[in-house]
Amino acid sequence: MSQMNRRRALKLLAALGTTGLVAACGSDEDPGDASLGDGRPIKIGLVAPTSGGFKAIGDEIANGFQLFLELQDRRLGGHPVELLTADEGASGATGKAAVESLLKQGVLALTGVANPAVMFDIRDTVEQARVPLIGSNASPTSLQSVVYIWRTSYVLDEVGRALGQHMRRQLKPSEQVAIIMPETPASQDVLRGFRVEFGETDRRIKDAVVWTDNPANPSKSTFVADIRRAINRTPKPTAIFCHYDGTTAVEFIRQLRNEGYRGKVYAPGFLTEGRVLESFAESPATALGIQTALNYSADLSNTANRVFASAYRKKHNTTPTTYAMASYDAAQVLDQAIRLAGENPTSQQLNLALGKIGQIDSPRGTWQFNQPRTPQQKWYLREVQLDGQVLSNVLINELATLG
Repeated sequence: MSQMNRRRALKLLAALGTTGLVAACGSDEDPGDASLGDGRPIKIGLVAPTSGGFKAIGDEIANGFQLFLELQDRRLGGHPVELLTADEGASGATGKAAVESLLKQGVLALTGVANPAVMFDIRDTVEQARVPLIGSNASPTSLQSVVYIWRTSYVLDEVGRALGQHMRRQLKPSEQVAIIMPETPASQDVLRGFRVEFGETDRRIKDAVVWTDNPANPSKSTFVADIRRAINRTPKPTAIFCHYDGTTAVEFIRQLRNEGYRGKVYAPGFLTEGRVLESFAESPATALGIQTALNYSADLSNTANRVFASAYRKKHNTTPTTYAMASYDAAQVLDQAIRLAGENPTSQQLNLALGKIGQIDSPRGTWQFNQPRTPQQKWYLREVQLDGQVLSNVLINELATLG
């Protein structure tokens, strides 16, 4: 067995509920065991928020990384792992302090980071320390020319591009699109990608964007007024393109329906990802039919996703999100790169190895790093539907390969 020891194989089979296949995993003397070796212990630093608006994403980041470690007997590349964690906080300053505290403890690599503002503020610290960071969420388009920062998530303009292509083809020439978003750098990235693919001069999106309050502390009265202004303009929109996540996404969807809008809603997948759908358990019609684009869907049919999703549901009793998946992949990337870097890898050797790992067999489908150190990957269209009595993001089709 190449690059998979017998214990890990049995764990993977157990996660899938598979029995009777022990023989396929080889004996205790399987050479795959020896190939892993007993490397020296290594430290990995995980940066994620434990409170505030990004806490839910932080929890998913931690869950995904921990799950991969558990399936690997808490080893990466054959080395026992001590996972050190630090609270990212809610600002660039707190995120930078978290990174600095982990660097002082001698970590081989860093991972995590939920907030784009944190990613910007830790950039120089990471680059100067020459310690690789495998970011698993924060994804600003403008983060360029980095050597030690890699991302297993996405780049935010890509989700806008994927939806722009789809909506340009699906909407009739007579339809009008209202665009409504919080005025943040992330939304600017999404909108830029959307306009590139939909068409800057397309008459269906000619009206100005309605920008809403910063989602960290929205004023409800202003928020409602902005939504009302977007959906009641002349001519009235038949479709909405928006970008919200977390608790603000819940509030946006509720207010949109309260104002009487029943047309099409399109958004990056964060609008309905994770705990958002759980908020509509008592009123599922509120969210039904919303279409989103994302780099992952929990119902993707491939072996890697069946292992991941099954194990995640078993451990956390909930459906995995793109945040958990990207963090799981960050651990997988580290596993492969550490193995390539040799018996006693340095951070610099590990960074070089990251550029050599090739394709990743991921729950999202196979992907690989491109030159800017972000994934070249598929994007999927999903629709909120009822799966029995539970709201779910159901995979509709593949939209594009970008990156």
